[in-house]
Amino acid sequence: MRIKIDGLDVYFPYNYIYPEQYAYMCHLKKCLDAKGHGVLEMPSGTGKTTSLLSLIVAYQKRYPHSLKKLIYCSRTIPEIEKVVEELRKLHEYYIDVNNDDSLVGLCLTSRKNLCVHPIASRQKDGKTVDGLCFGMTASHKRQKNHDNSDALCSFYEQFENEGREFVLPNGIYNIDDLKDLGRKQGYCPYFVARRAISYSNIIVYSYYYLLDPKIAELVSKELTRNSVVVFDEAHNIDNVCIESMSVTINKRILEKCQSNIGTLQETIQQIKEVDEKRLESEYHKLLEGLHDASVAKKTDLFLANPILPSDILQEAIPGNIRTAEHFIRFLKYFLEYMKSRLRIQHVVKESPAAFLKDIYSKMTIERKPLRFCSERLRSLIRTLEVNNITDFTPLTLLCNFATLVSTYLRGFTIIIEPFDDRTPNVSNPILHFSCLDASLAIKPIFERFQSVIITSGTLSPIEMYPKMLDFNPVVARTFTMSLARQCICPLIVTKGNDQVPMTSKFETRNDMSVIRNYGILLVEMSSIVPDGIVCFFTSYIYMEQIIASWYEQGIIDSIQKNKLLFIETQDASETSLALYNYVRACENGRGAVLLSVARGKISEGIDFDHHLGRCVIMFGIPYVYTQSRILKARLEYLFDNYQIKESDFLTFDAMRHAAQCVGRAVRGKTDYGIMCFADKRFARDDKLKKLPKWIQENMNKGVLNLSIEESVQLTRKFLKQMAQPFSKEDQLGVSLMTYEQIKEEINQKKILSRVEMNNTVLS
Repeated sequence: MRIKIDGLDVYFPYNYIYPEQYAYMCHLKKCLDAKGHGVLEMPSGTGKTTSLLSLIVAYQKRYPHSLKKLIYCSRTIPEIEKVVEELRKLHEYYIDVNNDDSLVGLCLTSRKNLCVHPIASRQKDGKTVDGLCFGMTASHKRQKNHDNSDALCSFYEQFENEGREFVLPNGIYNIDDLKDLGRKQGYCPYFVARRAISYSNIIVYSYYYLLDPKIAELVSKELTRNSVVVFDEAHNIDNVCIESMSVTINKRILEKCQSNIGTLQETIQQIKEVDEKRLESEYHKLLEGLHDASVAKKTDLFLANPILPSDILQEAIPGNIRTAEHFIRFLKYFLEYMKSRLRIQHVVKESPAAFLKDIYSKMTIERKPLRFCSERLRSLIRTLEVNNITDFTPLTLLCNFATLVSTYLRGFTIIIEPFDDRTPNVSNPILHFSCLDASLAIKPIFERFQSVIITSGTLSPIEMYPKMLDFNPVVARTFTMSLARQCICPLIVTKGNDQVPMTSKFETRNDMSVIRNYGILLVEMSSIVPDGIVCFFTSYIYMEQIIASWYEQGIIDSIQKNKLLFIETQDASETSLALYNYVRACENGRGAVLLSVARGKISEGIDFDHHLGRCVIMFGIPYVYTQSRILKARLEYLFDNYQIKESDFLTFDAMRHAAQCVGRAVRGKTDYGIMCFADKRFARDDKLKKLPKWIQENMNKGVLNLSIEESVQLTRKFLKQMAQPFSKEDQLGVSLMTYEQIKEEINQKKILSRVEMNNTVLS
């Protein structure tokens, strides 16, 4: 389908287009024309990815000098694969209609997912794969083992010898395509993809490849400014920014650091006895300056600098850590100080400035050598030709902390606790160096690229993101879902049949009548809802507590009479197995119930479309643990710097996760599902108004205060309506509208809204 959007010819790879897709592309084009940033919320299952790709690719082809690259960031591997498949459809459509195949698009992911080496690719742990890869591809290993091919990676060797100038043919490449190409050509797929970033039109990869300075410095350093960055599923982007800049250190990590320092000291002594010139050479290199860009490109992921590239100092390393012996001695002093700080019996909270003042007064360690710790360790490990860098991850973490704490005096806090929250009775001191300001990680992205688009299905209230991320969007817009039939059935269940209020509030969460009513709700729903039901609890502890009570009351047996029961756990492999068997049960027609947790693995990136999720029940409001000292520090910072009230942020955070959970039910206009909010607090205005607009529009006053029996009756009625025959066009909610009709309808709505606004002003 070929459509015109504000004078731009856009090729759309489907025979129909939704009104919201057209409106979405119109606002996206305004953002690209203005070379500014945008925040766009669009309902799940309405073709957001296709709309983004179609408009931006058309813009690229029309204005190749103004927009050279699309950098598409998503959260998980399944989401990345979906984006690549949509891009492939678009590319095939361009070839069929316009005979135009001038497009190179690929996805980039970790070595673990792209490795084709017969030994390394079998490893389950990503760090292990990285360590093996480094051991086979490091320059010193290749020099020593150039005659022993078994100790090297043949794919990397062939890439180095022949593949540096290899250019991917035009086309779209997912993970399997890159691996197949690597096996066929004999080149390492990971390094082929890294090399292809420089000339490809579209790059799809994880958030961390841009937001985490340690990775961005290596992978995304050479991306051109004339690029548009899309953060898809970006409802949690502030948390990703904070995680990428935070460090956690405990007693066990410090013990491993002690071992790392001892290993480095022994290696230095051996080199001094055999080849002292190597250390002298490093000494002279450090005198000339700190940062060697050509070396940085080849440095491994674990050795990257943890601070932002724009903040890296371009001056000489201080004399007291310049030579290897000086630096090892310095690390010992710093490690002893860190050990002393963890010998505490009470909670300590301080700023980075207070930390630097204390370390200077007790150990006479100045700020400047701390700031160079990460870069200095990287240089030393490279000089010592360490074989397995994963062994030095604890020491790298410690040096990253030293660099960060001496670089950023604002926007961070240090909290030292005598025990871990998960084991309050066991002495396990832990230091949190926590980032409080999400804008620190994303600020270079806004400054570096001409357009950044933040989009998701659950961004409401949309005005919160420009505040938290400290930027001024050119476009900030929420879109609703146009439906020929109401395929979404949101219900707010506030009480049981015994009229006892249902809530997960801390004061009443141990009330047996509330737990029993939650169980009765699930039993009733499992008896009338076909196929799959997904339930979300506020935390793992709360879920375990409720399941134990349900078991004693016989509710679990009642549920299993209707459907099979599966439970998400904190173990990734167990959860994967439970999810696999849940899908099998739904596919076989037996039906199943999956009990999971908001903010868990199931709630992010797993689509329960059609029969896999006919009903989603949210048991309670998923507030974050409000007694966390890190959270309290962040709330204080947000209020002091961005005037965001504590209650507003906590409610916003809880409601976006609740919306994300219930949004798993409906993944398209041909789908239908029930969204059950089981907590009386959902009916309050402060909670209700923070739900996405496309959910609010399907709510009326009759569903805001339901008992279990009333919700069951409404569910029966809804399921009967959905069972009635519909034409394909009615199911899609488009009624065979052409894009001209959609354009006319949107323009008519704009005219009506202007008339209403003028009437309001006149009155």
